[in-house]
Amino acid sequence: MMLVVNAGSSSIKYALFDPDLTAVLEGVIEEIGTSRAAHVTEATKIAADVPDHSAGVSLLLEYLTEAGHGPETLTAAAHRVVHGGTRFTETTQLTAPVIAAIEEMIPLAPLHNPANLEPIKALEEAVPDLAQYAAFDTAFHTTIPEVVQTYALPLEERERGLRRYGFHGLSYAGLVRHLPAIAGHLPERILACHLGNGASLCAIKGGRSVASSMGYSAVSGLTMGTRAGEIDATAVLDLAARHGLDGAASILNRESGLKALGGTSDMRALHAAGTHAARFAIDHFVISALREAGGMVALMGGLDAVVFTGGIGENDRVVRNRILEGLSFLGIDPDLAAQGPQLHKTGSRVEAWIVPAAEEEEIARGAFALLEAGAQS
Repeated sequence: MMLVVNAGSSSIKYALFDPDLTAVLEGVIEEIGTSRAAHVTEATKIAADVPDHSAGVSLLLEYLTEAGHGPETLTAAAHRVVHGGTRFTETTQLTAPVIAAIEEMIPLAPLHNPANLEPIKALEEAVPDLAQYAAFDTAFHTTIPEVVQTYALPLEERERGLRRYGFHGLSYAGLVRHLPAIAGHLPERILACHLGNGASLCAIKGGRSVASSMGYSAVSGLTMGTRAGEIDATAVLDLAARHGLDGAASILNRESGLKALGGTSDMRALHAAGTHAARFAIDHFVISALREAGGMVALMGGLDAVVFTGGIGENDRVVRNRILEGLSFLGIDPDLAAQGPQLHKTGSRVEAWIVPAAEEEEIARGAFALLEAGAQS
């Protein structure tokens, strides 16, 4: 059995896969570090004392043991790591040097890489002999052309790694893998929309990433739950001058986005609030997606399909429809009553679909492949 751990800044989403990539069980430990922390499975939601991710791993191991899947039954564990930089472009076995390299990339993903590392270290301490692997969100975007990846900065700065990386790659890889079974084919030019608390767009041409709305870090691009999205560099310098580097980083990562505009980072709560500020925040989210979409489509030389995934992308029909209506000039005839998976009317020149996120399956797939390769060598 493969234990997959997909840790966010305040959550641990997990799944247990057999070698056929069937999920035996799955769940999430949410609101870590708050009084609202809970362990949510398909059948229950139980309040729990989970002060940090290490405590979350202990709770998870207890649950697996009670369910008959204790550590002795595990073949390996595989983790999502947000930022792999230029070094990690495929699933990698976790060793001390690899973990050290991931730690060095914390400034590139300050919300995520630390949270990704905590379960890795907690599992290493709890089950020392368990092999562990990491799959990287940046890996899918290594196919982005150099001219699109490059910032117009002095060579010395570019050589230090200042460039566009792109994120949500595991989600987009799963989208490319599963879309043909849903749509009957893989469209040539796809505008992929991963919309959730973290949100991005990806231009996918011929099944490969050619552009991402995110750049050097996961802060840029769309308006997000607590992240600012697109912002002028001089405005960032102003924030740093006023609040210091750490203060500016906190504002851009934790205090901005929907939370800053509407009072909450939860899109469902914004819809329910119905206030002017909440409506403004939703408008901002939609407009940021449309602004980024134009560049994605231009780089692909046209559009054959728009595909939604992620919590908002899969479940928020209002936001989806507003984005589709905004893109209708490109040839989309949206079915505004559709719940999915098909979101376009028959005869629409451009298709629109929902593909459920499959990040955990992608993580397991890569780790099983490495295990199999090692067994054959």
